[in-house]
Amino acid sequence: MIPMFKRWVPSPEALRRNRWLRWIGPALHHPRLWHMSRRGIALGMAIGVFFGLLIPIAQIPLSVGAAVLLRANVPTAAASTLISNPATYGPLYYAAWRLGKAILGEPVGETQAPPVTEPAPLPDNGRGWLAVAWERVTALGKPLLLGMAMMASAVGLATYLIANWLLALKIVWQRRRRLRRRGLPRS
Repeated sequence: MIPMFKRWVPSPEALRRNRWLRWIGPALHHPRLWHMSRRGIALGMAIGVFFGLLIPIAQIPLSVGAAVLLRANVPTAAASTLISNPATYGPLYYAAWRLGKAILGEPVGETQAPPVTEPAPLPDNGRGWLAVAWERVTALGKPLLLGMAMMASAVGLATYLIANWLLALKIVWQRRRRLRRRGLPRS
């Protein structure tokens, strides 16, 4: 499992050269951030999934910053943000909207759908596409934001627990296999 991660994750040099991650600077040189340990990988995955589900932009820089602060594995934190991508945004945000409606106690009928606003042209006041995107997201209101926060927290925690458990199982299986090869009794 670990060699598979090493193939998919960016190298330390690639992340250090990234213009969005330069603000972290020398903190990216800490060896624990690149070590493939059970705790580091599980925490990195949880951080990446959390930021991947929580916000639609700047996921990688925020997850890398959190991984540096929490001493988690940086490459897995960056790679795990890819849980949300253009193909999954629609279903994720619809599920988050429905979850937020349920938590707030608002009725969700089978025929009721989230309010959709007509695409607005870029405003003349120079706010740009980011402001327009933010207005569209906030038009869905509290249910979407609450649902995104709840989903990100729950799935992030579940990711940490499951990844930690699976990696611990892998270590036990490897140890038993080594002992069997040597002809020693299992413990």
